[in-house]
Amino acid sequence: MLTILAAGSVFFPGLFLLSKQCLKSIPALRWSEGDAVIVSARLVSSIQAVMASSAGYIIASSCDDVIEDQHWLTSTYIMFAVPYFVYDIYAMFMCYWYKLRVKGHEEASAAPRHMASALTSYLRREFLMVLHHVVMVTVCFPVSVFVRQGKGDYFQGIMFMAELSTPSVCLGKILIQYKQQHTLLHKVNGALMLITFFICRVLLFPYLYYVYGRYASIPFHLVPLSVPWHCNLGAALLMAPQLYWFSLICRGALRLFTGAQRRRPGAATTTDGGVAAPQPANGYRAPSAESDLATH
Repeated sequence: MLTILAAGSVFFPGLFLLSKQCLKSIPALRWSEGDAVIVSARLVSSIQAVMASSAGYIIASSCDDVIEDQHWLTSTYIMFAVPYFVYDIYAMFMCYWYKLRVKGHEEASAAPRHMASALTSYLRREFLMVLHHVVMVTVCFPVSVFVRQGKGDYFQGIMFMAELSTPSVCLGKILIQYKQQHTLLHKVNGALMLITFFICRVLLFPYLYYVYGRYASIPFHLVPLSVPWHCNLGAALLMAPQLYWFSLICRGALRLFTGAQRRRPGAATTTDGGVAAPQPANGYRAPSAESDLATH
């Protein structure tokens, strides 16, 4: 167990540092520290998502009995992935720190001058995401490894596959950061993100309830009354932020596609004096630069 945890603790930060160094040192790229940090963090998140989804598919497809069947990869990948959530809190902060330093960013004038004040601002702004990661480590990890007693590997595998939506979210963040909202790639990726997030995260728990209902020969609407109360509580707590993030994605998509119909892509708006006004850094006029598309 400790060996697997150690492997994850080395793999994810190591992959981040390796990617950052390559982006900075490859002659054809020579990216700045901030650009390399932001893209490397998204790359690591995408790789973790592919690994988790692949593990989830292998686990779910190997379980005929959704309650009793077990697969060694279930607990193994949980232990391997736990350090990722700890690392990702740090990586998200570094992205936040460097984005505030980017010249021309919409919040550059309000950027905290000291790391401590930036950390406070980061925790306030990304509270839900940080809380999500903390809960994954302190609650979901021990429950999945120790409390389950080997039951329900199929359900755990399906939950791993929720990460299928993460690569499109990460690509969307990169495109927004570098102001590529007018491109076809951004629109196609936005549609893909909307679809995958809805299927993989919003429909996740209704599907799990449906599967258990079929297994236990219980009507779907009676499943919540038939499972232990703590299962319903856990499902509700995990689903609530997904619904919130999905609502932000829908708002962002609505702004993106309705805005594209009202004006030509990339066209600058003007002030009363005829001076071109800068486009928002996120392209959405959202509550925050990352809010509409921020999720893992």
